[in-house]
Amino acid sequence: MYSESMATLQGMSGIDLRALVGEASERLPLWVGKIYQFDAKTLGIRLNGEDRAKYQLLAEAGRRVHFTAEFPTPPKHPPGFAMLLRKHLDGGKVLGIHQFGLERAICLDIGKRETTYHLIFELFDEGNVVLCDEGYTIIKPLWHHRFRSREVVPGAVYATGGPDCSTLSPDEFRAMLAASDRDIVRTLAVDCLLGGAYAEAVCRMAGVDKSAPAADVDAGAVREALGHLIADVEGHREPVITATGCWPVVLPGEEVIERFSTFSEALDKFYPPAAGEKEETAPGKPRLSREEVIRQRQAEAIRGFEKKIERYERVVEAIYENYTTVAGILATLDEASRTRSWQEIEAILRSNRGNPAAKMVCAVHPAEAAVELDLQGERVKVYVHETIEQNLGRCYDQIKKFKKKRAGAVAAMERAVPERPRPKRDIPLQKKRWYHRFRWFFTSDGVLVIGGRDASQNEELVRKYMEGGDLFVHADVHGGSVVIVKGRTEHLDEAAQFAASYSNAWKAGHFTADVYAARPEQVSKTAESGEYVARGAFVVRGERQYFRDVPLGVAIGLQVSPEVAVIGGPPAAVAGRARAWVELRPGQFEPNDTAKKVVRALRDKLPEDEWKGLKNALNTEAVAAFVPPGGSDLIES
Repeated sequence: MYSESMATLQGMSGIDLRALVGEASERLPLWVGKIYQFDAKTLGIRLNGEDRAKYQLLAEAGRRVHFTAEFPTPPKHPPGFAMLLRKHLDGGKVLGIHQFGLERAICLDIGKRETTYHLIFELFDEGNVVLCDEGYTIIKPLWHHRFRSREVVPGAVYATGGPDCSTLSPDEFRAMLAASDRDIVRTLAVDCLLGGAYAEAVCRMAGVDKSAPAADVDAGAVREALGHLIADVEGHREPVITATGCWPVVLPGEEVIERFSTFSEALDKFYPPAAGEKEETAPGKPRLSREEVIRQRQAEAIRGFEKKIERYERVVEAIYENYTTVAGILATLDEASRTRSWQEIEAILRSNRGNPAAKMVCAVHPAEAAVELDLQGERVKVYVHETIEQNLGRCYDQIKKFKKKRAGAVAAMERAVPERPRPKRDIPLQKKRWYHRFRWFFTSDGVLVIGGRDASQNEELVRKYMEGGDLFVHADVHGGSVVIVKGRTEHLDEAAQFAASYSNAWKAGHFTADVYAARPEQVSKTAESGEYVARGAFVVRGERQYFRDVPLGVAIGLQVSPEVAVIGGPPAAVAGRARAWVELRPGQFEPNDTAKKVVRALRDKLPEDEWKGLKNALNTEAVAAFVPPGGSDLIES
């Protein structure tokens, strides 16, 4: 499949970024004022130019970068990543803005004191923002990623290369076309990163048949046409919005809806406003009573639940209408992912645009082993390592969840909101039990699972608490909790996810990990001759049961029956026991910050009069006990 050729709501292309770089470069020199982070993916930089000029650069990782007329409202407490950028970059001079070839990534070179920093905005895949030192050694990325071909983690060297066919000599360009086994339009779209629309435009400008083999066309004419296109987006822009998207130049066949003086103005109007903190109530605006506020929030929640129910019902219908095709795509991609990287798979999909099944794949999410399919206009996310029934089951689970939430909100709406606070209830708090000092949860069928918090607890669990009918579970990585399943369960997948999530895979920013299980008699502290077994580690002999590509994920929730307590563990296990819960994935926020965010999120999910009576149970300390070591992000539900 071709990559997107112009700015769409899904994201800007490499050509669009080339236009943006040209526009931004014309405003140099610039100085960094203040840096904001509005949400998990969106940052803003206030820039000062010459003659007291003021600019605001908005960057949404994985989607867009452009100047904007107005920032969203920043949070009262800046996230840690924004504070880090301020520390290194505040007051620095923007020395240059450039693109890596025609890749969907741009870099700001910022000089401060004796150092030149590189701030990189990635728009490909899920996006990222990366701060590097003078030698492109990564100081801190917004997201930690480890791929087969590159690592985006602190201390790694950022790969700065990127293809740009417009810079090739005539002989090099001719050789590139001659080596291609595709037609000319696909060669330009894929190998030169132009995307479909720009590739077709170059073919028309060169006067060549787009379906002709690349090796047979007039290479000189194609190269000249490509040069003209690049020159136009760099220095002769005519920004427009059309029915198909936002363009830096007008291409033949596009009906112009609106013209703009700068590409940023066009992008600013084209994209919806970025989310920020909610504004405070304006002075003089009548304040709603507590009862009205509660009813208003309940009504909004009901409307939101109904929209999500309708959305998942449409997804289910779309999957059933395309059942055979979707099943075939899942089977093909599942098999391919076992021998190829996701980058290779994505390249193959792009090169097979003529195949109807490949054409249906409109986005790839390597971290989740998932793809988005265009099913007759409905974008549907499916997970390739799961069957079509399992994917449908995910949708039915969501429908069930939101129907339950809607029913609860409707029932609350029907109840009269008390004008006075309810008298305090005698809430039974959870009694302390022996396993509470470990990591722990109960599976969906009620089996206790416990894990060590450190090497000492790992030793204690195996030596003191592991019995003959138990199961030993551990992530197949160095460093992690020893997990003991205390009895037989039909939900070993939950125990595997628990072990994966409380391992070093989470710290490393991975989204999946392999996990194995063994019987107690296979576990020993006795090493082979000449070897040493570290504290908290064990030797496992014999055949193990493996769980491959286990997704990392932790849910933390508030249980109210039979006892009030904060609980945590795999989302499937927590959701069945909690009154309200939130999900975590590997991310950027430190454990203590994550715990605070979880407390606030859980309180937001409960009526005010209810959570106030639960203050003794719902606090940062109780939540922190279930937060995995390393950075985390909250998943909106």
